[in-house]
Formats: sequence, C-alpha cells, structure tokens
Amino acid sequence: MPQLQLKPAWAEPFGSGGTLSDARFRALSQLIEAQVGIKMPAGKRFMLEGRLLKRVRALGLASVSAYVDALFDGHQFEDELIHLIDVVTTNKTDFFREPAHFDFLRQTAVPELMKLRGSERVCSFKIWSAAASMGMEAYTIAIVLDEMVRSGLRIDYRILGTDISNPVLRIASKGIYDIEVLTQVPDQLAKRYFLRSRDPARAECRVVPELRRHVNFQRMNLMDSTYPVDRDVDIIFCRNVLIYFDKPTQRKVVSRLCSHLRPGGFLMVGHSESMVHSLVPDLKQVRPTIFTV
Repeated sequence: MPQLQLKPAWAEPFGSGGTLSDARFRALSQLIEAQVGIKMPAGKRFMLEGRLLKRVRALGLASVSAYVDALFDGHQFEDELIHLIDVVTTNKTDFFREPAHFDFLRQTAVPELMKLRGSERVCSFKIWSAAASMGMEAYTIAIVLDEMVRSGLRIDYRILGTDISNPVLRIASKGIYDIEVLTQVPDQLAKRYFLRSRDPARAECRVVPELRRHVNFQRMNLMDSTYPVDRDVDIIFCRNVLIYFDKPTQRKVVSRLCSHLRPGGFLMVGHSESMVHSLVPDLKQVRPTIFTV
C-alpha cells in the first residue's frame, strides 16, 4: 500500500464550517487516489461530503471539515482509513449481471480449459472474483458451475472473492440478501440455490450451504503491489472497477491480475472496459470484454 504523509503540507489555511476547503478536499482526494486508485475531481466534491456525513455522525464530530482534521492527525489513521474507503467505493452488484459472461463461462471457457487439461479425470478450476462486492458475482459463478456438475461434467471448483470493503465482504460471507435480489435469478435456480426465511416479516434469502462451501472471501486492495492469490487461476472476473482508474493504474492492475492466470486462462472485464487489451501487450482479445493470456 502506498506510503502516505499523515500531516500534509497545506498550501493554504483551512476554511471553517461544514463545507470542505479547497485544501482539505485536495488532501482527501489525493489520499483516496493513492489508496484505491479512484480519482475525485472537483465535480465529486459535494458527493464526497454527503457520503462522509455518516462517519461524521458516528464519530460525534461537528462537521466534515473536523472529520478531515481528525483523519490526518494520525492517531487513528489506519483504523479510520478502512471506513473512509468503504464510504467512497461503489458496491453496485446483482446476480447474473452482464449475463453474456456467464454464458461464455459455461459454453466456452470451461470446455476450452478442460481440453487443455487433457486426461485429468476431474478438472479442478480456480476462479477469482477480483471486485467481489457483496458476493453476488462469485455466487453466480458458483451457480453456473454447479449446474454444469449436475449435468454430468466432471469438474470441481473453488471461487475466491476479494474486495477492499470489509462491510460488503461480511455480507458476502454470510450470503444473506434481501429477497428482491432474486428477481434477476431464474425461478428454477432461485428455488435450488436459495433458502427463504421462515419468518414472513424477514424478506430475506440465503445462498444454500452446499454452494457457499465452494466460495471464500478475503479483503484485498487492487492497488497493492502484490496480490496474495495463487498463480494458477483459470478465470478472473474484474468487472466495472477499472473504469475508476487512470490508464497507468489500469495497466499495473491488469498486468498483476494476468500474472495470476495460468496459460490459456481468461480475464473478464466490464462492458465499459474493453480497452484493457491495449494496456497489456500479451493480452489477446477473445470477445469485446473477454481476454486470454
């Protein structure tokens, strides 16, 4: 993780009141970019202030300006930094989001990787959801693969979900969601892979334990110089996070991700991120948002 100066050299004195001064906003945006690669241009200033209000109230502070002062005084910097990252990161996710990727997983990626394995009696797959959020992507992958096993395919699989946000990882690990998430899941799969609460007042569902056993979650920052992940991953999903990075950061992240893929493995990115093949020379484009090494 980048080393940061806890006491920034302010170019001008802070303003007063609840609105961030230019100096405070610049310091905060530089910190956010250094930690998670997300740029905070001036146009996001009011959005950032609004999101920070929850932390202001939780800490009993008088204003967002007071929060920034407390953040940079260094006494609880590391602890509060985790909360700050949770505030600024976006965790939009759904089951079967961008379904073409899951069609490719079932119809192309798994069959091609099985051919590369040759005579293995049971093919074991490692799949990494590199921006797992609340776990819906990882569990969707598990559903697709489990359906393939049910159809008679001789495969085993382990899925790793990583994210920078601790709160969403706690949700992912439990696998408990509002019942509305099932609107994106075909009825037959919803009945097979989700348990509904017996209490009608709790409109919740939970991923069945048989599926959860195949999926693990851990905290990881894509901005770190190394990733604590195996180097023989078959498929990596890293969708709708690269768009928040500048091109040099995208290049570093994609290169690091690809270094964990086994030969012939696949990288899948979001529908707005098809430009990544131009960043890493050895990356070959298979589909607009699907690449192989």
